[in-house]
Amino acid sequence: MKVTVERAELLKSLAHVHRVVERRNTIPILANVLMRTDARGLALRATDLDIEIVETISAEVGQEGATTVPAHTLYDIVRKLPEGAQVQLETSGDRGTLTVRAGRSRFALQTLPEGEFPDLAAGEMTHRFTLPGGELKRLVDKTQFAISTEETRYYLNGIYFHVADANGPVLRAVATDGHRLAQAQTAAPEGAIGMPGVIVPRKAVAEIQRLAEDGDAEVTVELSTAKIRVSLDRVVLTSKLIDGTFPDYGRVIPVGNDKTLVVDKAEFASAVDRVSTVASERGRAVKLSIGDGKLTLSVTNPDSGSATEELEVEYASEPIDIGFNSRYLLDITSQIEGGTAELKLADPGSPTLLQDPEKRGALYVLMPMRV
Repeated sequence: MKVTVERAELLKSLAHVHRVVERRNTIPILANVLMRTDARGLALRATDLDIEIVETISAEVGQEGATTVPAHTLYDIVRKLPEGAQVQLETSGDRGTLTVRAGRSRFALQTLPEGEFPDLAAGEMTHRFTLPGGELKRLVDKTQFAISTEETRYYLNGIYFHVADANGPVLRAVATDGHRLAQAQTAAPEGAIGMPGVIVPRKAVAEIQRLAEDGDAEVTVELSTAKIRVSLDRVVLTSKLIDGTFPDYGRVIPVGNDKTLVVDKAEFASAVDRVSTVASERGRAVKLSIGDGKLTLSVTNPDSGSATEELEVEYASEPIDIGFNSRYLLDITSQIEGGTAELKLADPGSPTLLQDPEKRGALYVLMPMRV
């Protein structure tokens, strides 16, 4: 194999694919990136057996071939090369090495045979649809923070994508960790109707989030009951899905909460952030005392002290005291796009519904804490 490629192109591609590679591997080949040249250019592939990324970049191919080299080492080398450099990659079959040349720099990396590299065969995909990258990223951005990190409930370790009916078919994304729930939706693209409900794992979600940075680009999504494939420009991401049943989340979304609190989002977030400075690291509890047109936020920590702050709000129901995890409140308010946040409350022991009054496409449910 012999190929010459621009350093910026190679670095951008390696930045995409090397993140999939785990730094500690019991299987040596999984620490490597597969590089293959053909008439289309240079293709780079990386996998951890659960997720795979393939990206093809333009290159000047002198000799077609394929090899695998340590992904993180190659990425670090290319990252440290001077901007504007032309990088030449060449294998020497007799020594089992890949030579990397750029200007006066020369590196020789140990290779492993490309035949040993696993192929995460996607198999037959039953459904296929396209949507703008910005829409897919919005669905992920507004829900990924609520993904559970508790490995025992593995079926919560991802985002649940499915088609639901909300005055017409919508593609809906839902994530929950049992303490909070995030839901976002967009009009269902053509081809999505009838798709199976799928749970996309956390690692794949993070990669989709990065790949869909260009909001104007069209993203093609293909899926079956076992795998999902996301294609964007020259990048193809394939991932296994979480094999489990997502809970009936509709049962925890409150519908009878009759106390409505409207707050200035920025003021509320800043006040929560300030008073939570003295909260215990474990509990992070902040108390909301809500009365006629006034909200008092307070934190009491026997070890470090206390804090209170008052805000003017829109509230005309009977007074209520309720506690929340301050970190969860900040996570949710950061996703609200409008200038105000709307909280619909029932009582101190029941879940609270949070929404953006201007955008009905997303909603959040937060369980209260004892304070």
